[in-house]
Amino acid sequence: MLTNSLLEPALVSLAYLLGSVPTALLVCNSMGIADPRQQGSGNPGATNVLRIGNKIAAALTLTGDAGKGALAVGVALWSNQSAGIAGLCALAAILGHLFPMFGAYRGGKGIATLFGCMAVLSWPIMLIQLSIWLSIALTTRISSLASIAMALLTPLLAWLIEPDLLSPLCLIALLLLARHRLNLVRLYRGDESRF
Repeated sequence: MLTNSLLEPALVSLAYLLGSVPTALLVCNSMGIADPRQQGSGNPGATNVLRIGNKIAAALTLTGDAGKGALAVGVALWSNQSAGIAGLCALAAILGHLFPMFGAYRGGKGIATLFGCMAVLSWPIMLIQLSIWLSIALTTRISSLASIAMALLTPLLAWLIEPDLLSPLCLIALLLLARHRLNLVRLYRGDESRF
């Protein structure tokens, strides 16, 4: 049996490996759809898979990306780890998705994986995040704007609802904003694509 001093880094490493699973590439390859990194926005995520493929492929990508985040956090919690360690596992899973070792370190934007992490880590925060994302996305039809707004509000939600998760969720929010930097430029110019 691993002691906590060994178990904690092992769980964080496992979370990164789970996050690194290139769901979009696996789905597109199995369904005969072009590599999403070479088509559309170049992002291997559900929105781009929908753009270049079909609804089924996008749904499978979304489910897989959320599922690996949920599993990464779930394993930590099932191992009786603290909220802090589970939060680190969420951060590691997001890092794995953004910079996947199994996908040449060219990953997606991390939103679906974050939703999966939060569904297990703090479902009240996840429901609010999802409400924010859906309300903005359905109103504007701009996925990136919804994601940026949700990321900006995530630290506030953590501070109000789950203070123990504030540090990892602040880091995750910063990572997501950095990953959306080109979207911010296009939003400023007014030429961001809609779905």
